[in-house]
Amino acid sequence: MPSKKRILVVDDEKDIVELLRYNLAKEGYDVATAYNGREALDKSANPPDLVILDVMMPVLDGFETCKKLKADPRTSAVPVIFLTASSSEVDEVVGLELGADDYIQKPISPRKLVARVKAALRRAAQGGDEQPEPPIIRAGGVEINRTNFTVRVGKKEVFFPRKEFEVLALLAAHPGKVFSREMLLQTIWGTDVVVIDRTIDVHIRKIREKLGEENTIIETIKGVGYRFKE
Repeated sequence: MPSKKRILVVDDEKDIVELLRYNLAKEGYDVATAYNGREALDKSANPPDLVILDVMMPVLDGFETCKKLKADPRTSAVPVIFLTASSSEVDEVVGLELGADDYIQKPISPRKLVARVKAALRRAAQGGDEQPEPPIIRAGGVEINRTNFTVRVGKKEVFFPRKEFEVLALLAAHPGKVFSREMLLQTIWGTDVVVIDRTIDVHIRKIREKLGEENTIIETIKGVGYRFKE
């Protein structure tokens, strides 16, 4: 029988910690808790499978805690989901750039949080097994063939220029993962080419136009970036 996945919940609000602990335990997870970043690092000496991390905390805030987790070889690959009470896009971008896998804005929906946890653990397992990205990705009525660079929408093949195809294929290969504009720019265009954030928005708009009625498979995360629906 496989062992339970261990999740570390970190928040200085005890009511939130208890709410998350209860809902995650109900789903069969082994839940550890901490109330500040320093305590979280101490409990990560035995690395959890995933960390749910509040941003604003005493002693050591979520950003600094995430930095230390990602800098430690023992926990660098552990998925991190940020919790934030802030609607500031700066906080969300900073969190993603620090290596967080996702973020959830408070007030928290337990059902949404459990779904995000399952998705992050699934992505981590796939990465750990070093499985190659599938050559053909299907979502709804869309089929993306990464081998011959073609996209079919319904029964019709639709032409996508190379960069548009690469953006679509990258998002589709990681359903549920939020990509900031900066992450997309660095991955697709690299660091040697000077482009601006607006470039991504233009490409996404063109991609959606070509997807037609299937365009809802690409979600906008306001002020942050984009993700492909799971």
